[in-house]
Amino acid sequence: MLTWWCDNSPHRTRDAILCDGAVRSGKTVCMTLSFVLWAFYRFPDASFALCGKTIASLRRNILTPMLPLLRELGFDCDEKVSRNLVEIRRGSVTHRFYLFGGKDEGSAALIQGMTLGGVLMDEVALMPRSFVEQAMARCSVQGAKLWFNCNPENPYHWFYREWVQKAEQKNCLYLHFTMQDNPSLSADVRRRYENLYSGAFYERFIRGRWVNVSGLVYPMFRKDLHVASLQGTPCRCFISCDYGTVNPSSFGLWGLGTDGVWTRMREYYHDSRRTGVQRTDEEHYEGLTALAGDLPIEAVVVDPSAASFMECIRRHGAFRVLPADNDVLDGIRKVSCALKDGKIRIDPSCTDTLREFSLYRWDENSVRDVPKKQNDHAMDDLRYFVTTVMQKADGGFFSVAVER
Repeated sequence: MLTWWCDNSPHRTRDAILCDGAVRSGKTVCMTLSFVLWAFYRFPDASFALCGKTIASLRRNILTPMLPLLRELGFDCDEKVSRNLVEIRRGSVTHRFYLFGGKDEGSAALIQGMTLGGVLMDEVALMPRSFVEQAMARCSVQGAKLWFNCNPENPYHWFYREWVQKAEQKNCLYLHFTMQDNPSLSADVRRRYENLYSGAFYERFIRGRWVNVSGLVYPMFRKDLHVASLQGTPCRCFISCDYGTVNPSSFGLWGLGTDGVWTRMREYYHDSRRTGVQRTDEEHYEGLTALAGDLPIEAVVVDPSAASFMECIRRHGAFRVLPADNDVLDGIRKVSCALKDGKIRIDPSCTDTLREFSLYRWDENSVRDVPKKQNDHAMDDLRYFVTTVMQKADGGFFSVAVER
């Protein structure tokens, strides 16, 4: 990867490079370094694009590890945060590297009109096709090349079908990575990553294969490991809500134990089809307050589409409201990791949650990775809690607005 563009390389006439494979295999760091060196070797003055799912992920995955390394190699790096631009200098040559996030279909408009010498797309399989193809169209400078890296996704994914399977046809150098390709990983670290995943996610992130998901969404869930009551008084408390009118509403009360494990202590689950009675926002709010009891609730995490219920909670003024992070696939991965790490458990009284764990399955007839929209309401509110509270508490922060 580091030398494919060099004059003595048999791959120098390729128009693109595509690297996929396991997580933590070193492909992103190597590709970014090679991209910058190639830019200075081939162009006296040009603009380039670094693209990620979001600007934040791009800075975390690429700039944070790479800028110190480039400075050690004698490059001057000046990051202009407000302009999403990094200017890199070596001697008399300065190149401009613009940062773009390709999170949705509207992102394609951000990169229109540019003329680029090359583009690097980190985690390209997470970006919409319109953005990727618009970025490729910007590379019109003589000698421009395309650089892609990703972890595998669904074998029906458009990028797999159009690029991985057609690499030779598109004059693209295809390199497949495993964790053994990263010499900085010890055997213990590799073993820890292998224990994080199971099923299709193990095949994708550890073995680097483009495979379809099937079966249970959480096959790692075990009653002997994950079903237990919280001992003592919780240190912190939250409630997570998946709201429905015709569909079931599921609320979970979460408490943090002194051992650092979050327990779903109690639940509220109302299925209007089962009971034959639909409840109003106010009636669901009564269920929420009964669930909270006398515990000090820091915030209520709510399905972001439930605007009326969030307003009902705010109007009463007893609880702070957090709109949930509702990225389904990313949330499922985070819940899977929390289960594998033993960071969450379910009280035996939460019977509807335990029932859904045994029934929540992938939709094997879909060309995308999506779970079936059945037996998913407690699973949704659990996912909201993990992604909105646990992940922020472990690796960042969350903010709430105090009403005036």
